[in-house]
Amino acid sequence: MFCTFVPPYLLQRVARRAGTRHACASGRETLQVDDRLRARREARPPEMAAPTLPGASSRVVHSANNTETLPGEVVRSDGDPPVDDLAVDEAFDSSGQVLDLFQSQFGRRSIDGRGGTVSITVHYGRDYDNAFWDGSQLVFGDGDGQIFERFTKPMDVMAHEFTHGVTQFTVGLAYQDQPGALNESISDVFASMAKQRMLDQSAAEADWLIAEGLFKPGINAKALRSMREPGTAYDDPQIGRDLQVGSMADYVHTYEDSGGVHINSGIPNRAFTLAALEIGGASWEKAGQVWYDTLVNGQLSSQAGFESFAQATVSSAGRLFTNDPSIAEKIRSAWVEVGVLAGEAPADVGRPGGVGVFQASAPPSEADLPATVAVRRTGGFAGTTKVGQLDLTSDPEASEIRHLLMRVGRQEITSTRPAPDRFVYTVEYGDWRFSVPEQDLTPELRRLVQVVLDRGPN
Repeated sequence: MFCTFVPPYLLQRVARRAGTRHACASGRETLQVDDRLRARREARPPEMAAPTLPGASSRVVHSANNTETLPGEVVRSDGDPPVDDLAVDEAFDSSGQVLDLFQSQFGRRSIDGRGGTVSITVHYGRDYDNAFWDGSQLVFGDGDGQIFERFTKPMDVMAHEFTHGVTQFTVGLAYQDQPGALNESISDVFASMAKQRMLDQSAAEADWLIAEGLFKPGINAKALRSMREPGTAYDDPQIGRDLQVGSMADYVHTYEDSGGVHINSGIPNRAFTLAALEIGGASWEKAGQVWYDTLVNGQLSSQAGFESFAQATVSSAGRLFTNDPSIAEKIRSAWVEVGVLAGEAPADVGRPGGVGVFQASAPPSEADLPATVAVRRTGGFAGTTKVGQLDLTSDPEASEIRHLLMRVGRQEITSTRPAPDRFVYTVEYGDWRFSVPEQDLTPELRRLVQVVLDRGPN
């Protein structure tokens, strides 16, 4: 499982429309890095892969020193004083707050539920516009400094990625279509609870914004997402407008962003918000207890969709609050409000992500070679889309790309399911079209998509 914070469609917009070449380049590079990171995480691991260091009982913060080497150099662990590095100290503090939320309110010890050491890396890449959970590691970029701040700055980014790990070790929701949108939503739900608890806010007092402060001043954005009002978080020429929806009446069917996981997650986000507001008090006291119980005791499959999850939350509420049936009714009403339990929802699972091994066969013959090759990248924490097209008749690197295309045409390419907050690449070369998740890029494909995406709009 690989989950990034910024949706790929937003990163793609940055890459195409940011106001400076530096910001555009950072968006492109972030998408390319994310595409390279998707390769490790299909099966749920039996134990935390993070290193357990002597004396480090909860978390270890590393610095990649602006490289892509993981986990990097150890810079702070339990018992160490602040190190006068904002990203390091922010990551250390926010991870402690998230660990405490899960331990004290839900009785969960760490991401894996067994007290495994949480491994965190900051200063990943150069101007990297993303954060992700890669199946064993929490990783944060510094942002480009023009559109995005450092990804450790809003504490709920840490909570969001941390919760992707919790989902991996519990129900293991597939990262595609409705299961993938639930995966994203669950991360937002617990991120919002962590932020509200840090601020000592009730559900009524909270702003229900995710990643407030992530965008630099001058960008017309109050946050990355709004759980209470999906689709209202940002609207700016450089990043476009917030595409999230909050009702099944507006459900988006798309092949991009792993089936719109960052767009349609607004629907279960809004359902949780409505339920928490109606129930009252602190969000983690009742509504949060129901969502967590659904994760660990809801008997959901990895392909569970909105309706299955909604019914499971109602059942969990009835089981947890036997003396107060109004809790279950208020949760049911919230799901009805967003259209999930009103019979208006599409089937629980839409287009399942393809899995297996396929031959990227039938490339054009040498006698009829297309003049261009295009690459489209979707996904990532921001759910953005990035596109590039290379002219094979005049580009200085055309010869190399033609050679790479011929090599790819002879390869068997493993295609696993999309992973949380990671990218999916689609290559189009005449009538030859295929999609590959980031984690499955071969060296030839990695080079191919990097070069073509570099030819995208600046």
